[in-house]
Amino acid sequence: MSRALMRTLSAALAVTAIAGAAGCGASAGDHAEPANRPGRLLAGTASANTGDHGTRGGAATMLARGDVDFIDPGRTYYSFAIGIMQALHRTLYSYGPAGTGEPIPDLAERRAVVSSGGRTVTVRIRPGVRFSPPVDREATSADVKYAIERGFTAAVGNGYAPAYFGDIVGAPRKPGAYREIPGIETPDARTVVFRLARGTGRALADALVMPLSAPVPKEYARPFDARPESAYGEHQVFTGPYMIANDASGRVVGYKPGESIHIVRNPSYRKAGDFRPAYVDEWTIRQGNEDSALTARRVLAGESLVSGDGGVPPTVLKQALRRNRSQISMKPSGGWRGISLNTQSRPFHDIDVRKAVLAGFDREALRLARGGEAVGPIAQHWIPPGIQGYEQAGGLHAPGDPDFMRNPKGDKALMASYFRAAGMASGRYEGDGTVLMVSDSAEPERTVAQIAEQQLRDMGFKTRLRLLERSTMLTRFCGVPGSGVDVCTGMGWLKDFPDAQTMLDPTFNGDNILPANNSNWPQLDVASLNAEIGRAKLVTDPAKRAAAWAGVDRAIVAHAPAVPYVFDYEPIVASKNVSLAQNAYSTLVDLSFTSLK
Repeated sequence: MSRALMRTLSAALAVTAIAGAAGCGASAGDHAEPANRPGRLLAGTASANTGDHGTRGGAATMLARGDVDFIDPGRTYYSFAIGIMQALHRTLYSYGPAGTGEPIPDLAERRAVVSSGGRTVTVRIRPGVRFSPPVDREATSADVKYAIERGFTAAVGNGYAPAYFGDIVGAPRKPGAYREIPGIETPDARTVVFRLARGTGRALADALVMPLSAPVPKEYARPFDARPESAYGEHQVFTGPYMIANDASGRVVGYKPGESIHIVRNPSYRKAGDFRPAYVDEWTIRQGNEDSALTARRVLAGESLVSGDGGVPPTVLKQALRRNRSQISMKPSGGWRGISLNTQSRPFHDIDVRKAVLAGFDREALRLARGGEAVGPIAQHWIPPGIQGYEQAGGLHAPGDPDFMRNPKGDKALMASYFRAAGMASGRYEGDGTVLMVSDSAEPERTVAQIAEQQLRDMGFKTRLRLLERSTMLTRFCGVPGSGVDVCTGMGWLKDFPDAQTMLDPTFNGDNILPANNSNWPQLDVASLNAEIGRAKLVTDPAKRAAAWAGVDRAIVAHAPAVPYVFDYEPIVASKNVSLAQNAYSTLVDLSFTSLK
């Protein structure tokens, strides 16, 4: 993911600038419009292997901290799971480890055609792509149509479908029973046409890299989707070079929730224009490795091992840079890390209380828990470096320079003035209620949570901190309406695709607050902001679009819904016998490009 004005981790890190493709303006009629991509700044070790010329064969193991949120490609919205899905399913478009600006046509045969008014998107499907057993037939446009339709059902409840696909004509306003969406047309087996009520076709076309666009055979999946909660994930079929091991009926016996995921080659796979080399024969993802320092050391000293979603702690990373440089890869995460404040619950329903918290928070202390200045700059707003709108939003400075964001180390006097504005004469929080905090139990999130809790206590809050496994935290507590959680720490958000909408729309738009799979963790719902987001979605000119989303960024900061604290790098490590490839989109190990030496 992208970074601008990012310091290198050390002299050992080579930084390569890759210019992304600039989007062209609309012309009369329908045209194939390149995505509007910023320049990219990718960081990796000087000897990092891109995986382009690997050796085929062998078995490798990923040591992961936690489970995926959902194994179903139509339900998942966790970056760890999306990274796995990239090897299992052929979405319409995808990204490889190089991280160039343009998405790669995958199940699609060529670029999407977006009409000049942005109300129609046409995609041509590639022939020869087959489903794994027991379906074992060619994927068609009808399978893409059903995949997206099921995302709007209550049984699937896709977390981003309303944000990127909600303007399709006839798309449901709320999750409910399955019904066909008339705005998704399939004039033949190889063509999908999306007709939109508004000119948001550019964002929809970009969103076709998401797992929701992976084809799903209706005749096979519909009985599983007809249940109150879809069971398709445990019986899914695959179109990628790999699949989760299954039995003759299609049940994915290779997935043991909370324990492991066993990935093997897809026997029905046909290359059919696929860009993935798929070197390794077999992958095993072992979960439950919550001690990230121990896990990273095991990987570095072991054989045929790679790190998963646990990260690499600062102490291990510094040592590895001296001793194991060839075993490390780092790419900018293209996202932010922050602490969300529930704007729908007391006391954070009061904007002056939220501003007091932001004014007094020592955000540098939070960044230090992740590795300090070396891991990235302090985040002063919500559009990361390298994504259009970052500079217009303020760059390294807070947009509009609000006083409560000026001092990353915290300003106690200013904090006190905001508490007084909230009616607390002492200049500290004076309420009686206990603030419920929830965090990931693994490091460094555990330490981040403990630092955040102490800071809130110093401000006068009474707190109770619950430490949970990450997938449990995300699916049952943080941002879930009615869960009773007031503060979620250790939160992070990566781009869905390289556009500011993906950073701000799912996370701060009140229209996207969902009863399940919700990613608007602060539950921010401000009518004027929601309307401004709606207007920004319709802008297609690159410069005007960047300015529009920068304006949204400024408005979000002004509402103080969360504490941003770093735009960070994402490090991964591998054993010496592994030629490591890091995917620039998911920032995880790229299962299809990593090989064994």
